[in-house]
Amino acid sequence: MPPRVLVTGGGRGIGRAIALRFAREGATVTVAARSSAQIDAVAKEIDAAGGRGMAANMNVVDHGSIEAAVWRAVEFMGGAIDVLVNSAGAFQIKPLDKMRPADFDFVLGTNLVGPFQVVLECLEYLQESEQAHIFNIASIAAKQPFPGNVAYCASKYGLRGFSDALRLDLAKDNIRVTTVYPPQVDTHLWDEVEGNFDRSKMLKPEVVAEAIFRAYQSPTPITDLDIPPAG
Repeated sequence: MPPRVLVTGGGRGIGRAIALRFAREGATVTVAARSSAQIDAVAKEIDAAGGRGMAANMNVVDHGSIEAAVWRAVEFMGGAIDVLVNSAGAFQIKPLDKMRPADFDFVLGTNLVGPFQVVLECLEYLQESEQAHIFNIASIAAKQPFPGNVAYCASKYGLRGFSDALRLDLAKDNIRVTTVYPPQVDTHLWDEVEGNFDRSKMLKPEVVAEAIFRAYQSPTPITDLDIPPAG
């Protein structure tokens, strides 16, 4: 049976690419994000690609929003979740002396607290699946520091630890947990970043999506999915 997939941050970028990759295999996919227009458009793309798509509004820093979106997703997907992809993310390049507490809270809330809340809300529905798999989209910044990335690196290092411990907790339920470590990817997150960045040399979201789909298909569990840079 084609998988039932929930993708946070599914309105654009890596999340959208993942949703469409699973859709091409006939999957039932719920895309969740804050922007109704974006996820509505992606849901239509999922249908056109051969899957079944639904849009669900979700803000990963708002537990009530997560609860409502997961309820809608599970109802649409028949009572279970086979694949959960935590792709919603926030990114800032800002040196420490320019940061405000609100900046740190926003990045940590989106990149670390958000996945925790989503997993917690989805857990009972993942346990209903015989092929449950959680993908947490981290970053190369979960393994090495970069200047101006105090909040981002803290969130992604934290997500790495969360995934490692989560894997141990969920082993009894045979739920796979894969942490994904992409390099720089050409997504909307760079639109608001100041500086000169050659986005033509960055990885495309579709490369990340393909790697995740293959990891899902792998008969051997893949705990850490390192994706090499473009070129």
